[in-house]
Amino acid sequence: MRYDSLADFLAEGKAALAKGPVALIFVEDLVEADSTIRHHLALGFVEIVLFAPPELALPPDLTAAVHRVQYALQHPHALETAVNAVIDAAPGIWLYYCYNAEYLFYPFCETRSIAEVLTFHTEERRDAVLTYVIDLYASDLTAYPDAVCVDEAYLDKSGYYALARPDEIGHPKERQLDFFGGLRWRFEEHIAKPKRKIDRIALFRGKTGLRLGPEHTFNDEEYNTYSCPWHHNITAAICSFRTAKALKTNAGSMFEISNFRWHNSVPFQWRSQQLLDLGLMEPGQWF
Repeated sequence: MRYDSLADFLAEGKAALAKGPVALIFVEDLVEADSTIRHHLALGFVEIVLFAPPELALPPDLTAAVHRVQYALQHPHALETAVNAVIDAAPGIWLYYCYNAEYLFYPFCETRSIAEVLTFHTEERRDAVLTYVIDLYASDLTAYPDAVCVDEAYLDKSGYYALARPDEIGHPKERQLDFFGGLRWRFEEHIAKPKRKIDRIALFRGKTGLRLGPEHTFNDEEYNTYSCPWHHNITAAICSFRTAKALKTNAGSMFEISNFRWHNSVPFQWRSQQLLDLGLMEPGQWF
């Protein structure tokens, strides 16, 4: 199905939000939109809602597999506006959001569907999953000047860290941390300070009054925690070319960077076990 606007989708496409989990994919440019859709279809999302510009062309099989909403991401807070509108339309439904050239991985995703992991997470009385955005980048920026190559993708195997997240009066929030690392850390001089964090609450169950803010956190503080009080929970990773793309297409940084690889770069294997071994996500009590 195709919709001319977000308003049209919310009025006419409610069947797409009747049962979760639902993936919301936001297309900023035309890079790797196809592979992003196919990756999330393979994970078992019940529906995929694609927010995309009109110039994006999709093959027939993907056109039939998604609910396509014409939507521009250039205006401020465009992503939060759309996600919050879907939350209002789908209370109680598990939702996920990402951009094009981003790929969700969770523990054992090669053999377990997204519905299975969220069923387990729900049984643990959790309504949100902390995800880490792990930067991917092409091995050769001369061959791939936009820094995107799924066949020769690299990531940082180390260099990740967390800091306490302060509340309004400077005290650390309970079970909340700000996470850093990857290209946003190594090239932080080109990244605005509010954009340097790599944590995102990208998997969550909607409810009345829930609101996503510009820092990828919610107005319900429990949604922003990395685990429940009594034990660790599942975390996931979004492997993303988005930062690499931005650094190589923005005028302020594109000529300053000739190579993203360093001594801690390793080829990305496109397997959840690699991310588990590197400590970039964890299974919690789910084995």
